[in-house]
Amino acid sequence: MNLAELQRRFAEALYAPLNAKEEIADRTLRDESMQQVAEGIVKPNDRLTSTERLEIYSRSYWFRLISSLNEDFVGLRAVVGDEKFDRLVQAYLTENPSRSFTLRNLGSRLESWLRANARYIHPHEQLALNMVRLEWADTECFDAAEHPALTLDDIAQLGDDPKLRLQPHIQLLDLQYPVDKLLLAIREEAESESDEASNTFSERRSRSRVKRVRNSKPKPVFVVVHRVDYLVYFKRVTPGAFRILAAFQNGMSLSEAIDAAFNPSTLPQSKITELVQGWFREWAEWKWLGKQAA
Repeated sequence: MNLAELQRRFAEALYAPLNAKEEIADRTLRDESMQQVAEGIVKPNDRLTSTERLEIYSRSYWFRLISSLNEDFVGLRAVVGDEKFDRLVQAYLTENPSRSFTLRNLGSRLESWLRANARYIHPHEQLALNMVRLEWADTECFDAAEHPALTLDDIAQLGDDPKLRLQPHIQLLDLQYPVDKLLLAIREEAESESDEASNTFSERRSRSRVKRVRNSKPKPVFVVVHRVDYLVYFKRVTPGAFRILAAFQNGMSLSEAIDAAFNPSTLPQSKITELVQGWFREWAEWKWLGKQAA
């Protein structure tokens, strides 16, 4: 067995989910005997069998990945519940084992996987998907690039109809549920409580919040996920402002973006100008518009 084959066999053994007792599985995903596989790639010692030695790596792999997804998707866990979340995480990791040097990328395929495996989030599919989109946008925003920001004076010097670009860290989300406020509340409650009694109260309050959102009627919510001084924030914007920002993200010029936002519109031109100027003042203050490399 050469090194590449040894690595492949070892990885396949790790990717098999732990059993109900959180022990190494009896069989691999190829339905091979785990004991035979272990004996072929791991030597026993005077204390542990080959399978027991392999189990150390298997449990470490699964516990670390499950812990990572628990940290990155606390909102999704609150929406679907602990037991259902544990099942979907195991199923997701079985089909999407870690392929990156960093756990940051572990949840990158979770939204698309849930859309194809909606039974894991039934009967709250739309709410769960909204939450996953927000939590992954948070991750993307945190470590994305940032260009020098455009000021209002900079924009005025770009000509009559410039093509403006958003900062790379900006994430635009058109949602159907107020998951931005829900996620912040869940995080704040988790961080503010320390003793067991307080945690119990916090969990009950979180469940109550989630239940209210579950029972609410869907309505459009437009959220910009952005970063300031290495902290990620969620900012709600109006539909018109969102359409302009989305147009910039899609490479449209200023006039095309305004047309996309207000055509058709019953507002007088003076009101449209007032709105757009106000939005640009805010966007310049928040440094949402970036200079492009020469």
